[in-house]
Amino acid sequence: MLNNFAKRTLAIQNVRNLIAPAERIVGHEKNLWVEYSALAVKHNAVNLGQGFPDIEPPQFLKDAWAETINTPQAHWYTRGQGYPRLVAAISEMYSPEFKRNIDPSKEVVVGVGAYEALYGAITAFTNPGDEVVLIEPHFDSYAVAVEVAGGKPVYVPLRPTGANAKTDANDWHLDKAEFEAAFTPKTKICMVNTPHNPIGKLFTEEEMNFIGSVCRKHNVLVISDEVYERCVFPGHEHVRIANSPGMWDRTVTIGSAGKSFSMTGYKLGWAVGPEELISKVQAVHQAAVYLTPTIVQDVVARCIERENRLRGHPDSYFSQLGKFMADNCSQLINACKQSGFEVVEPFGGYFLLMDTSSLNLSFDPSKGEYDVQCAYWLTEHKKFATIPPSLFFGKNKNLSDKYIRLCFAKSPNTIRAACDIMSKLK
Repeated sequence: MLNNFAKRTLAIQNVRNLIAPAERIVGHEKNLWVEYSALAVKHNAVNLGQGFPDIEPPQFLKDAWAETINTPQAHWYTRGQGYPRLVAAISEMYSPEFKRNIDPSKEVVVGVGAYEALYGAITAFTNPGDEVVLIEPHFDSYAVAVEVAGGKPVYVPLRPTGANAKTDANDWHLDKAEFEAAFTPKTKICMVNTPHNPIGKLFTEEEMNFIGSVCRKHNVLVISDEVYERCVFPGHEHVRIANSPGMWDRTVTIGSAGKSFSMTGYKLGWAVGPEELISKVQAVHQAAVYLTPTIVQDVVARCIERENRLRGHPDSYFSQLGKFMADNCSQLINACKQSGFEVVEPFGGYFLLMDTSSLNLSFDPSKGEYDVQCAYWLTEHKKFATIPPSLFFGKNKNLSDKYIRLCFAKSPNTIRAACDIMSKLK
């Protein structure tokens, strides 16, 4: 017979067994964005960490909300794959860019942010034991989604091998032999990201064709994260891997309304590709959330319709966004240089890498990566919130060296405040 103490002990153990997490999520309980956002708030820091623009919405977007509020169907359930008006607008936007007619009813699925679209695409095609090639540094959610699906991330780094790699994002390259050696009979997917987060690199047509040729050779799918496609600096070009020879049929391209219109709180993204692939992403989407809030889809549809009408015109928001980002980036780079910091200059996206070597800081290696401790130090002691890029590496953390990631997708006031702090870091 068990005494009362033994009974209570057994009951507690039974509850612990009941609430034990599934093995596939063990190790993924923490989220770096929660951690570093809370750190910035705690110290009332100027936040160049998380990639959210703290800017006023453009007037046309406010006007779209006013129109949507008075649209009855915008308040109802809509089709799970995407609000008809929105997928039609996305189709019209992308058809000339992909050089083909995108079928809005079969080749587009709308998700709760690009985050969910990425998760859906990865989990739709990853079986336990499958390998997924991740070009690092990479957005943190890629590896999590792969491992939750039972897959194995295989890491291949961009290396700073060009003559100007210390100051030029486009001089970070894949080693071709190293990249192809990562592919095995178990490889199912290769993840691509351009404009690149956190480096700011724009992959060239030659680079995309090379990646595509390896994926075709090994019969591998590509998921291309292109959420910063509208943030390419003037004079530079965004190249889509789905346009490389033979790649449309094996590529899912991910886009983001939040990044395209600088309103990241909308959490609306999409996946575009051939019906054979998009239908599988839709299967994950409908099992997870079924649909994205209709009212946000209606607003975004109106905004994309406006951009479609103004395609190539100076008044187009897409025409203006790259210049806005480039100007902000230039201000931040000048502040860095004036304070003695080298910068890897980007050509698109939201971010740049700053080398903190000139701070002459030293940290205890037993307490973690240098850049993690540096980011904490800057937030706590200088009220300057950044992100350590080693968190974007799964294997080659040494390449993050003494860099920190800075976000320049910010309001003029935030950029000025950051530059002021920078001037005091000399």
